[in-house]
Amino acid sequence: MIINPYESAKKKIDIAAELINLHPNTLEYLKKTERALVVSIPVMMDDGSLEIFEGFRVHHSTLRGPGKGGVRFSPFVTLDMMKALALLMTFKTALLGLPFGGSKGGIRVDTKKLSERELEALTRRYTMEIINMIGPDKDVAAPDMYTDSRTMAWMMDTYSMQKGRTIPGVVTGKPIEIGGSIGRIEAPGTGMIYILQHLCQKLNYNLKKMSVAIQGFGKVGSVVAKQLCNNSCNIIAISEEEGGIYSPDGLDIDTLIKWKQQGNLLKEYEGKNTSPITNDKLLSTECDVLIPAAVENQIYSKNADKIDCKIILEGANSPTTSQADKILEEKEIIVVPDILANSGGVCVSYFEYIQDMQSYFWKLDRVNQEMKSILIDTFEKIFEFSKKTDSSLRTAAYAISANRLAKAHELRGLFP
Repeated sequence: MIINPYESAKKKIDIAAELINLHPNTLEYLKKTERALVVSIPVMMDDGSLEIFEGFRVHHSTLRGPGKGGVRFSPFVTLDMMKALALLMTFKTALLGLPFGGSKGGIRVDTKKLSERELEALTRRYTMEIINMIGPDKDVAAPDMYTDSRTMAWMMDTYSMQKGRTIPGVVTGKPIEIGGSIGRIEAPGTGMIYILQHLCQKLNYNLKKMSVAIQGFGKVGSVVAKQLCNNSCNIIAISEEEGGIYSPDGLDIDTLIKWKQQGNLLKEYEGKNTSPITNDKLLSTECDVLIPAAVENQIYSKNADKIDCKIILEGANSPTTSQADKILEEKEIIVVPDILANSGGVCVSYFEYIQDMQSYFWKLDRVNQEMKSILIDTFEKIFEFSKKTDSSLRTAAYAISANRLAKAHELRGLFP
């Protein structure tokens, strides 16, 4: 089944709009993309051949400030995917009350097939192709799937060389040595732990006695797994793109992180009472907390009825479709939506942005304290609105965001 990510994202807005009687004009405005750029990126490969890649940068909305969104390098990047993720960022930043809009960019490429020189050349040429769309006061980029702090360093350097001065605020998620913020890499996972702990307190659940299954062992999933392990949680399954590993007795996360760092696949690990598990099987594994932290549209209409957990904590962007949401609601499974659950990343990206603007950098305790304050305050607003309107946490989150965006739209008016 092919799911259009942009259409799926717009359906989530429709559901929230109906709940709050959003004006049809505002709804139509929020379902459109401000601008989208498609670029060709020529790269001279190591063997002397020329390969031309396709890249994108999308601004969904700049109503509340400059665009903010990641850069993704993946064979599965499409324009509709970028539009969907840009829309998601618009609602995420509005939900947290950050002075940003929503954007997204990427290149359709398999980075595993590129040398480091080819990857750098690709990144720098992509930056040049989109240079008129990005900037501290236009659109601030960040790492996403298959991009990292090194990618951001190349982007910042390329942009700065063209402007004639160092401009660290054009990207976030940079190395600390050139303007990055301490705690930024771990922020999405750390934020998810704060939210899960708070939710469990409200529901009188003992987090230390809960079993957890995590789909995705990348920048988000590995951090969440490590921190849950430190909280004495029983992580019974974890997976990556090629498959994963399961143990009813719980997995040794430190050992698995070292195993991955050695270049091995999770499914190849052989430990005491462990067995391989597919991504599909992991999603239907009986557990207390399911954390989809991989890619989009993993929980959809055909498998939602097989989900067997109490809580879904969305670490990935848009891992659950709107059709699946209805099924999960009927099963009384609590879904903590992505625009809240994984928002620690954009929250600390904002902190990095303002640290760059002020040339004054914070210590880790302040970064985490400020992030926790924003996330828990936002969670409380969503939880209260959800109870008041008898709606899901996702619908409540989108409704709060839509109200804030609608107010900004009303106050700014329409030019000309």
